[in-house]
Amino acid sequence: MDFKTLATPTGGLAAVNADALLVVLGCAAPPAGLDAPLADALGAAVKAGDFACKAGSVLYLHGLSGMKAPRVVLACAGDASVKGLRKAVAAALTTLKSGGSQHLAVALVGAEAVGAEHASALVAAVAESLYVYRQTKPSAPAASKLDKVSLLCAKPEAAALAEGLRLGEQLAAGTALARELANLPGNHCTPTHLADTAKRLGKDFGLKVEILDRADCEKLGMGSFLAVAQGSAQPPKFIVARYNGAGKGEAPVVLVGKGITFDTGGISIKPSAEMDEMKFDMGGAASVLGTLRAVAGLKAKVNLIGVIPACENMPGSRAVKPGDVVTSLSGQTIEILNTDAEGRLILCDALSYVERLKPAVVVDIATLTGACVIALGHHRSGLFSPDDALAAELLAAGEQAQDPAWRMPLDDEYDEALKSNFADMGNVGARAGGAITAAMFLKRFTGKLHWAHLDIAGTAWKSGVAKGATGRPVPLLTHFVLARAKHK
Repeated sequence: MDFKTLATPTGGLAAVNADALLVVLGCAAPPAGLDAPLADALGAAVKAGDFACKAGSVLYLHGLSGMKAPRVVLACAGDASVKGLRKAVAAALTTLKSGGSQHLAVALVGAEAVGAEHASALVAAVAESLYVYRQTKPSAPAASKLDKVSLLCAKPEAAALAEGLRLGEQLAAGTALARELANLPGNHCTPTHLADTAKRLGKDFGLKVEILDRADCEKLGMGSFLAVAQGSAQPPKFIVARYNGAGKGEAPVVLVGKGITFDTGGISIKPSAEMDEMKFDMGGAASVLGTLRAVAGLKAKVNLIGVIPACENMPGSRAVKPGDVVTSLSGQTIEILNTDAEGRLILCDALSYVERLKPAVVVDIATLTGACVIALGHHRSGLFSPDDALAAELLAAGEQAQDPAWRMPLDDEYDEALKSNFADMGNVGARAGGAITAAMFLKRFTGKLHWAHLDIAGTAWKSGVAKGATGRPVPLLTHFVLARAKHK
């Protein structure tokens, strides 16, 4: 897909030469100064009750007299916000993506200013609307013919919008990578596949990639990570991928992604209904790889390291049992009361490993708890951090990226639930506040790290008719890392 800026022709929107013209109305009333053919058609549609100037309204006009573009779509955003633009573009593309259009020109009218963030949102809306999973589905619908999108603008704003489009393209590429990985079935996306994907990114973008196998992890003392992996025939992989865009002496940003490529729950086996969705349990790992892809594609001046503990959680004859006690890399012992609380068991060793990387900040990302879905639903990811400044950075990045999070508590009282009579801690507490106690468990392994945890169980994928991965929180993480690069 090719995204470019295009100067609005002297003849106005009526003279735009494209297969299709999308006019996004960034206002709650018909804008003044609209080209006559468009103004007349819009007025007639409003009068006939076929269109209303409210968010979500879409009007398709074919062969409109006086317009050079054979297809014209009017879509109302309701306001000039980035969020409104994104929703309007997505709604409009339902009428265009399966047609014969190859070149789409987009104009935002009725808004005082169009900025780089609007350009990025345009790319995100197009990429999301046109995405179709195909890797294991030969019968998937044919790809859209649309392969070029031009954002109409005046000359003074062209440079800023072009930069916004560039950012949007790399974000879209990273998000698409995360979606593809998570959508792959568990027999395709194994720990080895995640490792191979990291290696491929290394070759394509100059990343330094190190893959630790079972023997390496045993030598290091990752007893918690290996306990989860021991019930599966699939070999575990501990992935470390480095992007060096800044000086050698600059402390890196480290992202740690949960890489459970399939989660049966182990001996504490899950109900069979919807267990197929547990292929998405590596959404954290996918988002780390997607963010590395986006940041490296942008050549950002920052040092970024992705760490991914990857394995399956299976109920084999060698699987860990409820009541077993394991020793983590930190030396702390853990009584495994529930083998389905495995994400925290692999992340705790990863967080202990991260200390040797001397990071500036660490963010772990995991489809960790159903409790977070109950608390926040599917719109906002759960954010946990004892560091107010770091939490504020992540929240701001989420808002800017249209990939929002919500901060949750980490009061010391929640830690009481993790007490064990047989180990330094249990891996679960009572059901109440489950997302918080999971975060409190991870906190025990962060030492002096500037650390935050994102629980993406409610945002990494969708169920039902629209079942599939979302690629979140690649946009949030990428904006966070880029902001770190700019504000050194």
